[in-house]
Amino acid sequence: MEKNLQPIYLLSPEAQRAIGRDAQRLNILAAKLVAETVRTTLGPKGMDKMLVDSMGDVIVTNDGVTILETMEIQHPIAKMIVEVAKTQENEVGDGTTTAVVIAGELLKNAEKLLDQDIHPTIITRGFQKAYEKAIEILKEIAHEVSIEDEETLKKIVKTAITGKSPEAAKDKLAEIIVEAIKHVAEKTDKGYNVDLDNIKIEKKVGGSVEDTELVRGIVLDKEVVHPQMPKKVENAKILLLNAPLEVKETEIDAKIQITDPSQIEAFLKQEERIIREMVEKIKKSGANVVITQKGIDDLAQHFLAKEGIMAIRRVKKSDMEKLAKATGAKILNSVDDIKEEDLGYAGVVEEKKIGNETMVFVRECKNPKAVTILIRGGTEHVVDETERAVKDALGDVAAALKDGKVVAGGGAVETELSLRLKDFAEQLKGKEQLAVEAYAEALEIIPRTLAENSGLDAIEILAELKAEHEKGNKDHGVEVFEGKVKDMFKAGVVEPLRVKTQALKSATEVANMILRIDDIIAASKVENKNETPEFED
Repeated sequence: MEKNLQPIYLLSPEAQRAIGRDAQRLNILAAKLVAETVRTTLGPKGMDKMLVDSMGDVIVTNDGVTILETMEIQHPIAKMIVEVAKTQENEVGDGTTTAVVIAGELLKNAEKLLDQDIHPTIITRGFQKAYEKAIEILKEIAHEVSIEDEETLKKIVKTAITGKSPEAAKDKLAEIIVEAIKHVAEKTDKGYNVDLDNIKIEKKVGGSVEDTELVRGIVLDKEVVHPQMPKKVENAKILLLNAPLEVKETEIDAKIQITDPSQIEAFLKQEERIIREMVEKIKKSGANVVITQKGIDDLAQHFLAKEGIMAIRRVKKSDMEKLAKATGAKILNSVDDIKEEDLGYAGVVEEKKIGNETMVFVRECKNPKAVTILIRGGTEHVVDETERAVKDALGDVAAALKDGKVVAGGGAVETELSLRLKDFAEQLKGKEQLAVEAYAEALEIIPRTLAENSGLDAIEILAELKAEHEKGNKDHGVEVFEGKVKDMFKAGVVEPLRVKTQALKSATEVANMILRIDDIIAASKVENKNETPEFED
């Protein structure tokens, strides 16, 4: 007799599931929507986005990663595309929109191949081959750059800043950024290593972007601790301390029994003597500026002021490390045995009022290995967007010096890659050829978007671009201001090679990962069955 088989439930009835082609379509749709969101911001004529968070704070920007992070995207696949932008930002600092737009276009073209019943594994294999060939071609067409080539480095900065709010001051910013990089760059076997942590960025609302300045030293968001202390010290000999200028408290709890009022006086005099000795040691060392990570008590402030020594307290550890690099000082844990060689040097240390706030400038250091860019601007939004632009440009110059290679911008690279990859596809057999062709076509999205965002006829521009590249003019791209196809390298539109290699790497990896997903299971939370599941069709 046949028994009744019980149904097996793998998932909770509230769970949502998409399988096979449905899952792939949903994933590709999510990725395309993210790419479309930032696509209009690409290029010097790209538009800005206004983002308003739950607290009502407003950000106006065309920086890809800032837009995507602020949007608080929930969809799991869309989050993976946001990760592409974050990786690009962390690795290079610029090219976030390019990476996201290419990822979206790769998936859009992959969808056409899926409709032709080509298996995702074949598509991902083809994409990987195309990526590897693209990196080969990129290295071949790149131009050399060195730290002495200030003109090219400034062009990199101007390319990064063009199209952003501080564009009007791009010449001034280019000089500041290139000089800052030259101060902190360290030579390596392969090129130059630039630790961007050694370039401190301070922002203060007031003035205009043109008032932004490079301080050959460090700016501290602090003030001198005592009103009687000098507000300006020239030829400063700086003592950096990681110790408080106050009487040490004992590690263990101790009781002091006082039976006579004179004992109190003796006790206080002893404290005073300890503090006075500390200040004597500082004076004897020749230091005329003391900067400490810890506190300075009132008595110590009084004695330091009497000796004409400027003091600043409670400075962040990161700023202390930058001060050591800028001034050449050692950070000491005690005032005992201070040697002259432990002190740092700065031409001037002065307290200045910037806007409504007081800041301390440690400037005119001899050979500063840490510097500060003080950003100014008319409003908070301008200052914030200028900071984003400066960080992008710093990342670009650092990346260019690390590899010693740059490429022409304006879609020149993507057009050259697209044509060469189509030739490469013809050498392959089977369906992988179609995937490589799809990859090649996806790269055309960059020059097309640049043209569209500038109000140009994209089809006409692309046809002209391809014609120039077929003649061997590999540096020709879209000159959006004149609406023409020109040699972008000569026009001064220059980008680091690493921006392109990293964008292709991130975009290819995420596209391949998304294409391999054929089953999405989104279980709703058990605690609250009325709550909307995180993943929705």
